[in-house]
Amino acid sequence: MRKPTGLERLYVDFDSFFASAEQHLRPHLRGRPIGVIPVDSEHTGLIAVSREAKAQGVKRGTVVHEARRQCPDLVLVTARHDAYVALHHAIVRAIETVVPVKAVCSIDEMLCALMPAEWPQALGIGERVKEAVARDIGPTLTCSVGLGPNDLLAKIAAEMEKPDGLVALHPDDLPGRLLALDLTDVPGIARGNAARLARAGVGDMAALWRLQPKELRRLWGSVEGERLWMGLHGYTVERPETRRRMFGHGRVLPAEWCSLDGAHAAARALALWLTDRTSAGWHGEERFRPTRDDPSLLASLSRLFLLAEREEMNRSRSVHVALHDLVPVADIEEDLFGHTPEAQLKRRIEHLSALADQLNVTHRRTLLHWGPWVTIPGGYAGAKIAFNRIPDAEDF
Repeated sequence: MRKPTGLERLYVDFDSFFASAEQHLRPHLRGRPIGVIPVDSEHTGLIAVSREAKAQGVKRGTVVHEARRQCPDLVLVTARHDAYVALHHAIVRAIETVVPVKAVCSIDEMLCALMPAEWPQALGIGERVKEAVARDIGPTLTCSVGLGPNDLLAKIAAEMEKPDGLVALHPDDLPGRLLALDLTDVPGIARGNAARLARAGVGDMAALWRLQPKELRRLWGSVEGERLWMGLHGYTVERPETRRRMFGHGRVLPAEWCSLDGAHAAARALALWLTDRTSAGWHGEERFRPTRDDPSLLASLSRLFLLAEREEMNRSRSVHVALHDLVPVADIEEDLFGHTPEAQLKRRIEHLSALADQLNVTHRRTLLHWGPWVTIPGGYAGAKIAFNRIPDAEDF
């Protein structure tokens, strides 16, 4: 455990990223209230809101018809995740003209590590990062920069004066400005955890600050409570690396596709969850030997949909599919019966699947696919940007 004495971390957090990205990429949208939606549907919610729309009371998550009521001149734009990913990579290159990016935390958040010689000039480096983004990307896409002795405090600092802020939380000044925060302003403290703390008599940051690390671990019910205490008090917190074991995708279906047929055409993976308008759910899962060929996965998914139909799950509001227990190709053991005609056919199909993916990535559009091509109502239904994962080119 180590307690830094300087501003070792610089955190970059972009403001209203998806909405600002659309205004950057489409100049005619600048200065107008923008709402970004996942699919072209009146029944979906906004996933991003521009500053102009926020000023009229529109918030992220607002349903389209309510957002139109709050802001009659709201412009709705369907999300273009591939464009945001390309912009993300350009942003990283701009930041690295000033300081190396240590970690990409999300599509619009990057963490940088400062060298000891840079600590006294940390605020100046933060200004230079903002200037580099304005110079290399453009003035429309602004970011807030936070500086602190560790990752957590730098991230909190970046949130303090949004939009377009620059804040430093020096270890010698703690708790300082932290005491003015609400508990839920701290990353990792959601409403459920805040309620649990309140029941224990911890209702504000001053009370949280007075706790001992073991007390917060007990209240949290895990080591994460102690890690949170260490981070808030300026200590460096090391976290174990995690290994990706699941890949999934989900979407709310347009009204005209709220059926098993519609859900099936939108699905592209293995384990299957379906929910109806009352939030009742159905789940099915099929397990098999490690495979990476598309036809096998689609056949497995078809069997799950047939099972759902037999169990009378006939109306679906949303669908989610996922591949579980992912393993590296190098870890797959040789099949004892790998020389049978069936096994040889499977290897050929795997090769064709990989070839189709390679061609689609090279040409940046779908040239080859399995089965009929169906246009999904509501717009693009491919890869989406998760909080902690930036899609690769082949995901699109």
